[in-house]
Amino acid sequence: MAPARAVCLLSGGMDSAVALAIARAEGRECHALSVRYGQRHEVELTAAARVAAALGAREHRVVTLDLRALGGSALTDSIDVPKDRAHDEIGRGVPSTYVPARNTLLLSLALGWAEVLGARELWIGANAVDYSGYPDCRPAFLRAFEQLAAVATAAGTERGERFAVRAPLLELSKADIVRRGLALGVDFGLTHTCYDPLERAGRVLACGRCDACRLRLAGFRAADAQDPIAYADPKEVA
Repeated sequence: MAPARAVCLLSGGMDSAVALAIARAEGRECHALSVRYGQRHEVELTAAARVAAALGAREHRVVTLDLRALGGSALTDSIDVPKDRAHDEIGRGVPSTYVPARNTLLLSLALGWAEVLGARELWIGANAVDYSGYPDCRPAFLRAFEQLAAVATAAGTERGERFAVRAPLLELSKADIVRRGLALGVDFGLTHTCYDPLERAGRVLACGRCDACRLRLAGFRAADAQDPIAYADPKEVA
């Protein structure tokens, strides 16, 4: 029997890399999808391509959907990326790095490709307990999207087929994500997490001070593991 097909959203970050590794470990034929949505840094997509190749994705496609036209996020607009925030501050409210409705749009693209491929699983590295504050990384959103998929597709309305949104990291801590990734052989050195990277002497360095960097660093520290990427100014979360 042929392995079940899955469309896996791949950002280039550590969470989506581990989600892809889990999908592969569960025997899925993985079709990786990245989106050039107007994010400031092309390094994210370069990292996604590296991860897709290393983890054995059947194919990797990049779709362009320019959200800079809408703005409203520090990742797509001229808004400062928050730096040096304490742990409890990171977990309070929705941060300026939230891209309005991004996961709704990305999952919609994944859903469209899944219907073309005959895949019925959408994998996403969403995490609800890393203090990110993003509303589209929560269980209620993911379950609602499954209900949407059932009535928004020919597969759902004409043939009664169901789409499952698989978010294996949803309830894991960052330390647990690191441990799971290491156990599956994920090379975290291929990933890119930073919201505001710097280039020095031809090298791309993570800033070490944005929310994403600080949560990542805290996760590696709690997992008693060494983060293999280079930082310009690594600061632990207080």
